[in-house]
Amino acid sequence: MTDTRVDAKFMRHALRLARKGWGRVAPNPLVGAVVVQDGEVIGEGWHPWHGAPHAEPIALAEAGEAARGATLYVTLEPCNHSGKTPPCTDAILAAGIARVVYAVADPNPVAAGGAERLAAAGVAVTGGVLEAEAAELNAPFLYAARGATRPWVTLKLAVSLDGAIADHTRQPGWITGAEARREVHRLRAGADAVAIGIGTALADDPHLTVRHGQHVRVPPARVVFDRQTRLHADSRLVRTIAEAPLWLVVAPTPADEAELARRERLASLGVHLIPAEGTEAALRALHAEGVRHLFVEGGAGLASELMGTNQVDRLIIFQGSVILGGGALSAFAGLAPRSVAAAVRCRVLARRAVGDDLMTTYAVSEL
Repeated sequence: MTDTRVDAKFMRHALRLARKGWGRVAPNPLVGAVVVQDGEVIGEGWHPWHGAPHAEPIALAEAGEAARGATLYVTLEPCNHSGKTPPCTDAILAAGIARVVYAVADPNPVAAGGAERLAAAGVAVTGGVLEAEAAELNAPFLYAARGATRPWVTLKLAVSLDGAIADHTRQPGWITGAEARREVHRLRAGADAVAIGIGTALADDPHLTVRHGQHVRVPPARVVFDRQTRLHADSRLVRTIAEAPLWLVVAPTPADEAELARRERLASLGVHLIPAEGTEAALRALHAEGVRHLFVEGGAGLASELMGTNQVDRLIIFQGSVILGGGALSAFAGLAPRSVAAAVRCRVLARRAVGDDLMTTYAVSEL
């Protein structure tokens, strides 16, 4: 086995560890670390929650004195600043690590510079190992750190075999199975906010909370794009406001006294109103509220608007094993027609079976 293959093997292990922090580390990135001596793992760790020690000192503490002269694999360049915890570079140098291998350079100017400091101290440093995989894992963090003015947007849709999100009756119903729905809850846990359009809110009366055993440090906010303030005060979203924040994206000014009264009623119940003219302004406003990763769950109007204005970064399609036929609602019914030659072609990042359904993740934009 070549050195390159060895590095990739241990970095994959570090990436698996990093994922264990899912839903608990934001706004920090997911990070995993592995200490290797003579081809054997002697210490491992991951960033378990925001404010806890970073992955590197956890792995080094497990390795103990055996870390001297070893190699440290870490999914993100070790930090070189004091925040809630001391610089990871201090712990690495104190442990006597001989070589550090990292996947992605830290774009945060406050925390960056770890690789340079380690190299200056005589540590052998290799970067860029499994960089694409590691970058994808922390895409919202990297996107924000590089100066984004809107959230990283993931659009999730459950569709039939013939590409519909609802049947001809428009009545609520599950297109996908229980396994796929549990996976959606896991995906929600990794976002700062979960969004739907008002049509979906009125038709489905959803909770949009994270359930099914997935623990989150901070429940993601629920966001409804509701220009005319049509959400009912007795909806499940409002009734469960103690479980997770509820934000409504509304027009800058109410259309009449009746809408003003509805806004005042919802605000009195704890709903946070966000005035914005159009989705681009709405995304900027959500970014200003601290949303770095927005997980959008439809419906067709909001999905079409976001796709049509190039404001989707990742598209996740859960394809159920049903055919809905004529009159069913297309997932992108609101998109303007395009020729095959002019159609957007998305790159497949991952595809796997989830129960009887097929989950495909597409890159709509490039990080």
